[in-house]
Amino acid sequence: MDRRQFIQLSGMGAGSLMLPSLPAFSRAVAPEALLEPGLDVSVKKRLADAALNAAKSKGATYADVRIGRYLNQFVITREDKVENLINTESYGVGVRVIADGCWGFAALVDARSETDMAKAAEKAVSIAKANATLMKTPVQLAPQKGFGEVSWKAPIKTNAFEVPIKEKADLLLTANSAALKNGANFVNSLLFMVNEQKYFASTDGTYADQDVHRIWPTFTVTAIDPKTGKFETRQALSAPMGMSYDYLQANPTDKVTGITTRYNMGYDILEDITAAAKQARQKLSAKSVEAGKYDLVLDPSHTWLTIHESVGHPLELDRVLGYEANFAGTSFATLDKWESKNFNYGSKLVNFFADKTQPNSLGAVGWDDEGVETQRWDLVKDGILVNYQAIRDQVHIIGENHSQGCCYADNWSSVQFQRMANVSLAAGKTPLSVAEMIKGVEKGIYIIGDGSFSIDQQRYNFQFGGQLFYEIKNGQIVGMLKDIAYQSNTQEFWNSCVAVCDQRDFRLGGAFFDGKGQPPQSNAVSHGSSTARFKGINVINTARKI
Repeated sequence: MDRRQFIQLSGMGAGSLMLPSLPAFSRAVAPEALLEPGLDVSVKKRLADAALNAAKSKGATYADVRIGRYLNQFVITREDKVENLINTESYGVGVRVIADGCWGFAALVDARSETDMAKAAEKAVSIAKANATLMKTPVQLAPQKGFGEVSWKAPIKTNAFEVPIKEKADLLLTANSAALKNGANFVNSLLFMVNEQKYFASTDGTYADQDVHRIWPTFTVTAIDPKTGKFETRQALSAPMGMSYDYLQANPTDKVTGITTRYNMGYDILEDITAAAKQARQKLSAKSVEAGKYDLVLDPSHTWLTIHESVGHPLELDRVLGYEANFAGTSFATLDKWESKNFNYGSKLVNFFADKTQPNSLGAVGWDDEGVETQRWDLVKDGILVNYQAIRDQVHIIGENHSQGCCYADNWSSVQFQRMANVSLAAGKTPLSVAEMIKGVEKGIYIIGDGSFSIDQQRYNFQFGGQLFYEIKNGQIVGMLKDIAYQSNTQEFWNSCVAVCDQRDFRLGGAFFDGKGQPPQSNAVSHGSSTARFKGINVINTARKI
């Protein structure tokens, strides 16, 4: 599985090959089984207390318990057929402890008795004590107050798992039909739905019951030139969201300069796929770009990925420290740059913030998997690097005494570790629309949607493509381009930012499957921005020359 947006970046292969790795110990179930209620909160608390008490009795100085029920549903279609329908359920418990100054973790599938919970806790303690024999420095855990019994629920209106399968399949097939009628030769469409029922308890005194929902409708349309055999594609501009089926029931039209762009709080798949079919056919006759320097006007449907790769990952403290190097390495943004208090990550217009509280975002929850209340904090302020993303056993390294609440596991069977928060580029403070921004560009390219990308092992040098490209001349869009990728490095690129549209244009994008770690885990994260302009960026022609 590719780390991010594996479907969009691979062009959607056969249905059975498009699915991500499903949660550990998941089992296929009938759709109606997904509607069966999970354990009552009082039962979860009793089970959690059994584990916490067992851990303390065996010598743990700290313990936390995660009881999780993870539901997944995937509806996959191609042209006029439903190719696949998958429903999975995964239930179990993960117990993490500190004993003899060292971490230990154990997980147990389908744990439903206090005896089961105690066994898992005792195993975690024994693992911690065994690990301690090799430990060089004891774990230094930031203090955390207990919140008592609390709860958080995604603000959904319609639970996607309660919507009949036929309704969802019919929606995708109707969308496919619209694409074929408007110029597409082939079309794949998919609907991914997730519900995480998470219960966290710790010896700090927090008992947090959370109900998380996510959804991602997506597609790829392909148009073929029958004379040359060449083809072009256009993928969905939908943003995966921390919502449920209400995302597909609200249908606002979001148009900029006559070009349909990404939807935010609601998504009209029929409108998007109809436009996609026409645009894929237009790309067949689009002008191939002339390589050179251009001003880039980047839509939020594109910038989310650039933010993810060049800001989100390099400002994870574990990468900065060299503790994490999987999936594109460590980070150029080393501690000495932060300590200098004057490292220019970007221009004065560039402000990046991390926020796990953003409504409808993929990363929105009330408490992280260490019992820390989620929050918002600055990473880059007026272009200067001011902070990182860190968790309870890391924050002392940067002189903090409280976690930022970004510790997560992708499943009850995985140990929680530092994961990316929702990282976004703040909207501009001066009123500025996209149309007004384009009027100020003499020679530029307007890029919509994310595409293929490459970034080096320190998250510094990179190359990004996109979905749709429009040439800008003397303040006007004059036609479609193709065969485009731009190259830069993180510091040079963000320092070239000369304008950011205001809050009216702010939209979320995101990664439904963001990989990290070894063994790998997959989490979901959003990245917001308004349309932004970057001056003098190197653009290359990616057409294959024979």
